[in-house]
Amino acid sequence: MGRNTRRRPTGPRRATFAAVALILGGGGLLAANVYASATEGGLGSEPVRQTDSDGNAWGRTPGAATIDCPDVGDRLTAVPDRARPDVDKELALLDQQIVEAYQRLQESAQAVQQDSGFADSAITNPLKEKRAATIERIVTAIDQVGDRPQGLEALAACGLRASDDQTGDQDGNGQDQDGQDGQNQAGQEQQQGDGQDQGNQQAGNGPVAADFVDITTVQPNVQNPRNGTDASRGTFATSCGVNAEGLFNSDNVIVAPGVTNGAHHFHDYVGNQDNQAFATDDDLANADTSCENEGDKSSYYWPVLRLQNGTREKDADAPGGGTEGNAGEIVTPQQVTLTFTGNPRSKVVAMPRLLRIITGDAKAFVNGNANANASWSCTGYEDRQLKDKYPVCPKGSDVVRSFKFQSCWDGQNIDSANHRTHVAFADAEGNCAGGFRAIPQLVQRIVYDVDAPSLEDGGRTTPLFAVDSFPEQLHKPVTDHGDFINVFDEDLMQDMVDCINDGRKCGADADPGSGSGSGDEPQETSTPTPAPDASAGAGGESDSGDAGGQQTSKPSSGAPGTHGTEPSDDGPSKAAHSVRPKADTTPSAEIAAATASPDHSDDHGAREGGKEGTTPAPATGGKASAAAAGTEPQAVNGGLADTGARMWPAAVGGILLIAGCVLLRRVRRPSA
Repeated sequence: MGRNTRRRPTGPRRATFAAVALILGGGGLLAANVYASATEGGLGSEPVRQTDSDGNAWGRTPGAATIDCPDVGDRLTAVPDRARPDVDKELALLDQQIVEAYQRLQESAQAVQQDSGFADSAITNPLKEKRAATIERIVTAIDQVGDRPQGLEALAACGLRASDDQTGDQDGNGQDQDGQDGQNQAGQEQQQGDGQDQGNQQAGNGPVAADFVDITTVQPNVQNPRNGTDASRGTFATSCGVNAEGLFNSDNVIVAPGVTNGAHHFHDYVGNQDNQAFATDDDLANADTSCENEGDKSSYYWPVLRLQNGTREKDADAPGGGTEGNAGEIVTPQQVTLTFTGNPRSKVVAMPRLLRIITGDAKAFVNGNANANASWSCTGYEDRQLKDKYPVCPKGSDVVRSFKFQSCWDGQNIDSANHRTHVAFADAEGNCAGGFRAIPQLVQRIVYDVDAPSLEDGGRTTPLFAVDSFPEQLHKPVTDHGDFINVFDEDLMQDMVDCINDGRKCGADADPGSGSGSGDEPQETSTPTPAPDASAGAGGESDSGDAGGQQTSKPSSGAPGTHGTEPSDDGPSKAAHSVRPKADTTPSAEIAAATASPDHSDDHGAREGGKEGTTPAPATGGKASAAAAGTEPQAVNGGLADTGARMWPAAVGGILLIAGCVLLRRVRRPSA
C-alpha cells in the first residue's frame, strides 16, 4: 500500500484561505447590496416611475419640473353671454393641453435630463402652438358678439417650473401672513424649501414630505375684526351630510359646463344630487338633496382627500382619477359643518338664487396667491391656520380644512366671466366696497380622522395625504378650493337673512330658545385681509359669527353619469356627531367621536388700507418642521433609520472585507 504524499495545509495556508474567503464574501455582499439599493431608486439618477393601467408614467425625480402656463380664464373679465359656451369649451381645452403636456414631460424625464433643449422642442413649443390656436378661437368667439379682447395672445407661451418652486408670497413655513388679496393682487415669487424628494406617492406627482408641517411648531396667527353697532351677528346652519355614499365626479359645472372631466380631479358633493357637467339650472332646482332641510338644494363641493396607501379606487383607471395622477384611498370626512354668518359692519341681504361662488384657486401652485384661500389646521389648534402646508396633527387631534367664502356681492350678477369678479371679500374692517352688498358668508369646515404621516420615511410607515388636483399642480395644499351654488328656496333664504340680522342662531340643531334680537358676541372670527379694489370687487374676508350645524350623512341618489365628450383640438355646533366614513372601495378605520368645537379661524393677517399687517412668525424646530424646510432626508431615500435598515448588509460586507485584508496581510508578513 503506497504512502499518501499529499501535503496537509499548514497554519499559514489555512489563514490565507480564510482571508480570501472573507474578502470574496464581504466584497460580494457589499456589491449586491449597493446594486439593490441603486436599482430601488435611492441612489440612482433614474426617476422612480409609476404607471397607470395603460403604462403611462407619472413618476418624477427630486427637483423635477412641472408645466407653468398663464391662466387665460382668470384674465377674462368680460365675456358676452352668447360667446360663453364656445369660450368655456376652449378654456377646458387649454386645461386638457396642459395635462397632456405634463404627462409627456414625466414620460420624457430622462431625455429632459440628458438634453437641455428637449423640453422646448418636444413639449413647451408644441404646447405653445396648440394654446395659440385655442386662444385665437376664444378671441374670435368674443369678437363676433362683443369687443375683441386684447393681450390674450401673449398668454400662449408656457415654461417649466421646478417642483419645489412655488409662485406666491409664502414664507416657507406654511403660513402666508400677507393676507388674501381677493381677486387681482399679483403674487411674488419665492422658493419653497430647498428641494423635495419623492415620498410614498401612489401616483408619482406628489405629495412630498416637505408639503407638511407639525402644527405644534406654528404660532397662533388668527386675528379677528371687532363687530360694529350695525353688525349682523346671527348664524344659520344647514346639515347636508358627509358624502358617506360616495357621490363623486371630476366635472365642474361652474368653470367648465358641458365638458366631462372639466376639473381633472374628483370632488366630494353634498347637498344637490344632480351636479354634473351637463346640469342646467332647472336640473339643479328639481334635483334631490342630501340636506336635512329640503328647502336647501344648494350644491357644496370640494376636492376629495386621499391617503397615499396603495388603494385602487373605482376611479383608478378613469380621467380625473388615476390616469391623471389622482390616486389612493378617498377619505370620507368625519364631520362637515356648513354655516352662514353675518357681517361685522352691516346687515346682510339675501343671496340671489343660483349664485355661484368659487373660493381658492385650484392652480395656485403656479398662479400664485392672488386667489388662494386654503386653510389647514388641526382640532384644538384652530387659532393657527396654514395655507401652503398640510398639518401634522398630534395624537388625538384631527385634520381640519376650512373655507370662508366671499361675502360681498355686486348686486346684479350670479356669475362672471372669470367666476370671481361678481363677488368679493370684505376689507380689513368688514366693509364691502365698490357698491358691493354684504351677503351671508358661507363658512365650510371639514374634519378628517387621518393619522399623522411618517415624514421621516416619506410616508412609508404611515401614508401621506393630499387633496386631488390638476396633475401639474402636484397636490400642493395651497391649491385647495371650494365651490358653492345657491339653490336655497327663496323663503328659506329670507329666513336665513332675518335670523342672521336679528342675531339669532338658527338652522340645523339650533336651540329654538336661543337668540335674542341683540345677538351675542361671536365665538371667534377671522381677520379679513386686504381692502377690495372697487373695480375688481376684491378684498379680505371676515367671519362675524360662530359656526355650527354638524353634517351627517343621508342617502344620495348615486353618482351622476360621466356622459359627454372630451374637449378636442378640433374646436361650532352642539350637534357634533361622529360617523364611520366609507371610502369608495376600501373602508377606513372606525372614526372616533368629534369633540372639538368649530373654531373658524383664518390664516390671513390683518390689513388696513391695503397695507400688510404683522403677525407672529412661526416657531421653528421639530422633525416635521425640518422636513418641510427640506433639511432632512425625505421621500424614497427615507430617514437615517430607514437608510440603516436597508444598508446593514453592506456594512457587514465591508467589515468582512476589511477583516480579510488584515488577516491576509498578517499571514504574508515574514516571520522575524
